[in-house]
Amino acid sequence: MTTSSAVDPRPGAAESRLRPVPGRLRPRPGLQHWRDYSAGDGLDPVLAAAVAAFAEHGYDGASVRDIARRAGLSVPGLYHHHPSKQAMLLALVESSMNDVLARSHAALVEAGPDPVTRFEALVECLVLFMAHRRELGALHAESRALEPANWRRYVSLRDEQERLMVTAVASGQKAGAFTTVESPHDASRAVLTLCLGVAGWYRPDGPIPTDRLARQYIGFCTGLVGGRTAVQQSMPEQSNI
Repeated sequence: MTTSSAVDPRPGAAESRLRPVPGRLRPRPGLQHWRDYSAGDGLDPVLAAAVAAFAEHGYDGASVRDIARRAGLSVPGLYHHHPSKQAMLLALVESSMNDVLARSHAALVEAGPDPVTRFEALVECLVLFMAHRRELGALHAESRALEPANWRRYVSLRDEQERLMVTAVASGQKAGAFTTVESPHDASRAVLTLCLGVAGWYRPDGPIPTDRLARQYIGFCTGLVGGRTAVQQSMPEQSNI
């Protein structure tokens, strides 16, 4: 999942934009709450094997034969489930984007109208997703391997996630809550880049539990836009006397 504008980075590729299709959003089966990751990632065995192979070797370095071996299938058997390695990559990034978007929309509904609370909910949602779904989150770096039509499908979802953040930042700016924002788009890309980077370094067996990690990143990102967290806003101002 990248945060640049919707321009295909490959040589000779034309700019491509698609309108987001909210009806495509589907939460994971068994999802009880946007913070809930107890139901697993919902991937079939072939896609689970593809994630592991892509994480270890990258998209270009992973072979269909290796993916089939990891899934306990023959190559023809694998193709019965997914017609190509490209189809597997598209299925994975679309599934990942649909999951995080469904959670993001649920987080915004729970947050209510306050712009700071909405911003914090989006940051928390992204950080939790990148921590709990590290391999899927990191896989978005492989999106440049998508063929043009598949790239456009992916970009439509990626742009929707960015739009949610831009709207939240712009609302905070308009309300006077975010004091250092000159461009909501630029600020949103900075926040998204910070949050998405969690997938590259977080380890579940490390010293930071995911709830504390999310709180830390809320502080980092709120500071980036010149705001005060909801907790800070509820505290009385310190007297300088």
